Amino acid sequence: MALTGRTVSWWVRLRRPCPAAALRGPAVWLPTGLAACQRFYSGRDKEKIDMSAYPVESIRNFSIIAHVDHGKSTLADRLLEITGTIAKTDRNKQVLDKLQVERERGITVKAQSASLFYNYKGVNYLLNLIDTPGHVDFNYEVSRSLSACQGVLLVVDANEGIQAQTVANFYLAFEAQLEIIPVINKIDLKNADPERVEKQLEKLFDIPVDECIRISAKQGTNIEKVLEKVIEKIPPPQFNTTDPLKALVFDSTFDHYRGVIANIAIFGGEIQKGHKIVSAYSNKRYEVNEVGILTPDEQPTHKLYAGQVGYLIAGMKEVTEAQIGDTLFMYKQPVEPLPGFKSAKPMVFAGMYPVDQTEYNNLKSALERLTLNDSSVTVHRDSSLALGAGWRLGFLGLLHMEVFNQRLEQEYNTSVILTAPTVPYKAVLSSAKLIKEYGNSEITIINPAQFPDKHSVSEYLEPTVLGTIVTPQEYIGKIIVLCQDRRAVQKEMLYIDEHRVMLKYLFPLNEIVVDFYDALKSLSSGYASFDYEDAGYQAADLIKMDILINGNPIEELATITHNDKAYATGKFMCERLKDAIPRQLFEIAIQAAIGKKIIARETMVETLQEE
Repeated sequence: MALTGRTVSWWVRLRRPCPAAALRGPAVWLPTGLAACQRFYSGRDKEKIDMSAYPVESIRNFSIIAHVDHGKSTLADRLLEITGTIAKTDRNKQVLDKLQVERERGITVKAQSASLFYNYKGVNYLLNLIDTPGHVDFNYEVSRSLSACQGVLLVVDANEGIQAQTVANFYLAFEAQLEIIPVINKIDLKNADPERVEKQLEKLFDIPVDECIRISAKQGTNIEKVLEKVIEKIPPPQFNTTDPLKALVFDSTFDHYRGVIANIAIFGGEIQKGHKIVSAYSNKRYEVNEVGILTPDEQPTHKLYAGQVGYLIAGMKEVTEAQIGDTLFMYKQPVEPLPGFKSAKPMVFAGMYPVDQTEYNNLKSALERLTLNDSSVTVHRDSSLALGAGWRLGFLGLLHMEVFNQRLEQEYNTSVILTAPTVPYKAVLSSAKLIKEYGNSEITIINPAQFPDKHSVSEYLEPTVLGTIVTPQEYIGKIIVLCQDRRAVQKEMLYIDEHRVMLKYLFPLNEIVVDFYDALKSLSSGYASFDYEDAGYQAADLIKMDILINGNPIEELATITHNDKAYATGKFMCERLKDAIPRQLFEIAIQAAIGKKIIARETMVETLQEE
């Protein structure tokens, strides 16, 4: 990267930590003077690796998939250590979890890749590893990562056994026709029962017991067996370097100084610095500035060849230029674009507004850059009388929304106002005037303020999900009562073994989106696990409930609810608002209303100011 004197003086004046150093460890203050800065940056130019030494036959691309907290990141740490990719120290914990939010919460949010070099039976192998998230809200990251792989390590906790997300991840890999290697982790725990887990895997997934590898990622037990199985069982990618260049963009990040850094999987041909490439999505032409692999830090290479996974920097300055799922090809050598990825379907919507409207443009820029890094978030412009201009954002779940908000604060130093989460409803219109206005007889409602009147609608539809609950059998009674209370319909009940049961329920999405998971964990003493997948829409008796403050409706507090739960929801919201609103010198009436009918009320009595 070329640095001008003006750029350097700006950094020095602000005394900010050097951004390049942040990639490699503790903050390092940038030295003063252009010469010193150039010396610092010349340290980045390590000796480039010759990737031609690794033909397609010696490449293995694989992901680690598992339920939350089953040891994916710990296993990744040990694999990095045993291959010599990182030095072996006691401080190696969550090495691939680079985000602050990941380290604070102890979960993987963003899939991260690393290239490992390993010698097995006298042959040098290139192993491209992708560590994926385990929570259902980040399932889209898992499905994207699998597109760059030929196999997976399915990690299961020897103490907990198969959990809901284990089932979901197995079928993701199975449908992608990937080689699945079962790994039973945490065999060092006091209550570990690997024999029971092996039987569960055999019963549910038809995986033979003798194929399971028992390991302790924490202590490093049997980690070499995992590497051997990866080399022996996972097939090499079936691509050819003599074909025209075809590269899939499966992830991307934004660097303030170098622009977009695209993570690519090469499906054919080769790529190097100076090549002229074209994006199949935008049809724009770029010149490649740098290619390399992640080890897990960026390591420039001379070239990347078919079958390899790495990164590319090509002067993409706008966040809209690097589309996830895009195909890159050589200029004047067009190829058939790869199928890309199915768009993520948002399950939860919330309004996002700047605390101060003068920060609107800064927040807009931060949103654009963060959605490049997290393409599963959908963004629509919105406005509110009370909160001003903002956006209506779609997320894959409540945790996804919380993490996105936390990343905005930590990475871009922005504070926002988030409205209550809602789910996308649909309405089948019967009014010819409305059908003409919307251009369709069926509309999607993501903002309660747009809820059409009942007289102009033939029926309302609500989103549903097929939920999978895995629980010890002693909690079945309580969980069934909880599911019935959330208007769920039981679809299946299967005993995994003599202690654990798998339940499948059809849930209305709005019944599980806020506090269902917490209630389930509380009822089962933390032992039950929950996963869900989209199950389409079904007809429902929906109504719009307004919240009135002294007779004035507050648009931001309006909500869509089922008719049977309207009174309980209205009473709860009025009680919460009574506690939240500061007391005034006059009486305040807080009411919940359906149309012109008041269904709940709380009154805040006036209070005298203390002298």
